[in-house]
Amino acid sequence: MRPDLSIEIAGVKFSNPILTASGTCGYGEELAEVFNLSRLGGIVTKSITVLPREGHPPPRTAETEAGMLNAIGLANVGVDRFIEDKLTFLEKYNTVVVVNVAGAKLSEYVEISKRLADCPRADMVELNFSCPNVEAGMEIARDPELAEKAVGEVKKVFPRPVIAKLSPNVSDIALIARACESGGADALAVINTLVGMAVNIETFRPRLTNNTGGLSGPAIKPVALAKVNQVYNAVKIPIIGIGGIMNWVDVVEFFLCGACAVQVGTGLFVEPDAPIKIIEGLRKYLSSNKFSSVRELTGKLRKY
Repeated sequence: MRPDLSIEIAGVKFSNPILTASGTCGYGEELAEVFNLSRLGGIVTKSITVLPREGHPPPRTAETEAGMLNAIGLANVGVDRFIEDKLTFLEKYNTVVVVNVAGAKLSEYVEISKRLADCPRADMVELNFSCPNVEAGMEIARDPELAEKAVGEVKKVFPRPVIAKLSPNVSDIALIARACESGGADALAVINTLVGMAVNIETFRPRLTNNTGGLSGPAIKPVALAKVNQVYNAVKIPIIGIGGIMNWVDVVEFFLCGACAVQVGTGLFVEPDAPIKIIEGLRKYLSSNKFSSVRELTGKLRKY
C-alpha cells in the first residue's frame, strides 16, 4: 500500500509535510521554473512588511563551513504589491500558501494580517517574531507576555490559522512557545536562524554589512532538533520543524522529535529540487518500514 504523506494542521490539509522556508524561494516564481509548486505540501513566502523594504546593502549573505549566514534585512515588495502581484501568481498552484508576516511593532503585524484576511488564498500566516538581523527583530520573540499579546491581536483580525515562528536565541524557548499557545497560536514553527558572524581576514571586516546575520543550514540542525523536542514536550499544538533539513533522513529525525511538518530552507540553495527528492525518499522509507502514514512518526523518539 502506498504510504499516506498527507497531514493536517488546524483544519488545513497538506498533501505532504514538506514546505519551503521563508526567504529561501522568494514568492515562488523562481522555484516554479524548477518544478511544479503543486508538488509541495506548502510554500512559505518571504517576509512581508507594511511598506516595501530594500533591506541591508550587500554583501548580505556569506557561506560558512556547514551552512550560510544571511542579513537580508527583510527586503520585500510590501503588502500592497504582494497581494496584487505575488499572491495572484500563487493562486494557480494547488499547494498551501503560508504568508510570513513581519513588522517593527505589533500594530504592523495586525495591519498586514487584517489585509490578508480578505485574501482567501492566504491559507495561513506565519508571524516572524524572531528575525535576528533587523532592528527590534527579537523584541517579541524574547518576551512571553508580548508574544502572547501579539498572537492574540492577530487572531482577532485573521480568521484562518496562525503560526508563530520561534527563535532559538532566547533563554527558554518553551516559555515563549507556551505563551504563543495561550495567545491562540494554531501551530509553531521551530526554529528561526541562530545569530552568527563571519570575518574576512584580508579586510579585517565582517563578511556581512550588518556585521552579524542569521546562521542556517546543517550547522544548526542539532540545535533545531533539541528545540523542537523541547517545545513538543511543552505544548499541545502542532510543530513545524526548521533547521538544516537537506534530505529525507533529516525529516524523519525532526518527526521523531515532535514535528508534524518541516520547512526546507538552505537546502534549496544547494539543490533547488531538494523538496521533491525528500518527498520521494520519505515515501520509500515509510514503505520499507511498513508505516502506513507519515503521521505515525511524530513524537516517537525513544529516550534513554
